[in-house]
Amino acid sequence: MSKYEIVMGLETHVRVKSATKMFCGCANAIELADEPNLHVCPVCMGMPGMLPSLSAGVVDLSVRAAQVLRMTVNETSIFDRKSYFYPDLPQGFQITQLYRPIAEHGNVKTYVGGQLKEFRVNRLHIETDAGKLIHSGSRTLCDYNRAGSPLMEIVTEPDFRAKDEVIAYLEELQKLMRWCGASDADMEKGQLRCDVNISLRPIGSTELRNRVELKNINSFSSIGRAIDVEFVRQEEIYESGGYVTQETRGWDDEHGESHSMRSKEDAMDYRYFPEPDLPHLVVTPAFIKEREIFELPIDRRKKYVETFGLGADDSRILSNERVISDYFEVLISFTDDPKKSCSYITTILFSMFEEQGTVVDFSTLKFDVRELGAVIGMTNADELSSTNAKEVLRELFTNGGIASEIVARKWLRQVNDASALEAIVDGVLANSQTQVTEYRSGKSGLFWFFVGQCMKESKGQGNPKVFTEMLKAKIG
Repeated sequence: MSKYEIVMGLETHVRVKSATKMFCGCANAIELADEPNLHVCPVCMGMPGMLPSLSAGVVDLSVRAAQVLRMTVNETSIFDRKSYFYPDLPQGFQITQLYRPIAEHGNVKTYVGGQLKEFRVNRLHIETDAGKLIHSGSRTLCDYNRAGSPLMEIVTEPDFRAKDEVIAYLEELQKLMRWCGASDADMEKGQLRCDVNISLRPIGSTELRNRVELKNINSFSSIGRAIDVEFVRQEEIYESGGYVTQETRGWDDEHGESHSMRSKEDAMDYRYFPEPDLPHLVVTPAFIKEREIFELPIDRRKKYVETFGLGADDSRILSNERVISDYFEVLISFTDDPKKSCSYITTILFSMFEEQGTVVDFSTLKFDVRELGAVIGMTNADELSSTNAKEVLRELFTNGGIASEIVARKWLRQVNDASALEAIVDGVLANSQTQVTEYRSGKSGLFWFFVGQCMKESKGQGNPKVFTEMLKAKIG
């Protein structure tokens, strides 16, 4: 066991899902464009004399993101210039927020190994993205479709002590961004990029030592591998009496190693100064309040376990995406039966989507949620067997319609009339004397033969519970 404790903080860039770029009318590079340099204009290309104009959509979505991160949204925030030269940065500077960001001081709560943990978020600021460099042999090509697209940089406190905590936080952050609609946060599409700041210290120490920033990590699994390798690298340095240099390192996942990129810059290296072409960003208290989101995925997940009595896995699945969670919330308002509502969604509906070969998308359903509530209600009232309920739901899923009309048209309503069912039982027993004798002599498995015969005689409409009780009373 190591004598060192790992200390980590995260800087996560999330692409804002706005229609346009941050300071011009070009289409936002939410996904890769069909051609390079297709969505560019004089503003995002940094042509002389061009002035930025802030997108209202970026502000709207950034405030929503701050709300789900439980942050304080500043009514006044300021834009700054971060100066550096690189081929994919046509302006020669990035517009960002150093001194007064749009939001500060929040938290993300999530489960790590079954334990609820809270990680502090220091700040959220909005800034422009750079373009993309494509290296081909001895040439480097520049694609500026991404240049000027809006990013949210979300910076945590150094609260992480294990890679499982980092990954759990990032998964919850991804979920939150989708929950509020600020971003799809798809790592494979470059919509969520994370840099991990890592330092080691002796267990029991409170010292914050020099940190190393790991960049260019493009998946959750790669992040875990990078953390493991960096822990060993720093541990070996300290054990040999060396000194960990504060630097930025790139991660090569194919070879499982990092390489030094540059020494860790301070603010002075970027020559920050207030952006002269933009006024202060001012949002009103009413604007902030209108974007409040009261229930988060973690809140619903806890409610489903603690109040509704659902299992941990079902609660996680139902709270994972807002469209699923909202559908479940509406459904139980009709059924008042969380467990059966959960079962019909996660087993029957999900399997139908899978059979159809499509992703789970409740917006494409051909029937109203009330009809699923009606099916569950008829099942709970013993008016519909579980088998027939699935048949009704399949008809709804395939063709739409009204549940009660499907039940009537297909003669699926369950018969509960005691006298009618008793006549069927008596007839089955009268025609099965040999089986009755064998059953009474010890072949108990024959009981379900009698139940099956009763269901057959009733054309599937008899209540199997009633048949079971009557048969037990008549043949023991």
